[in-house]
Amino acid sequence: MKKSIFRKSAGDVIRSVLVPIVFTVVVMGMILFGLRQTEQSSRSEGLRVLEDSIRRAVVISYAVEGQYPESIAYIEKNYGIHVDRAKYVVHYSIFASNIMPDITVIEVAGNQ
Repeated sequence: MKKSIFRKSAGDVIRSVLVPIVFTVVVMGMILFGLRQTEQSSRSEGLRVLEDSIRRAVVISYAVEGQYPESIAYIEKNYGIHVDRAKYVVHYSIFASNIMPDITVIEVAGNQ
């Protein structure tokens, strides 16, 4: 009896189908994990950039006008800062016109 070279056992067939599927799933999982990490990094970078921009505008305002701005609206109007209210909440608390205000930028909960 001749043995056919084209005949495969059930284990060989399962391995030849299962290994590529598992490999594909693992690679897709790694890609999704990378995309999520990139998105999270982008969000935190946007938060940092906005807070730094506001701080810079506040310091420039103090240098030019001799006092810190009384509100974030004044900074937006006069110094070209744009705050996306759908994404961020800005806490701007001023104690006196000659003391640096407390500036905190927080991401809105629905944007995560």
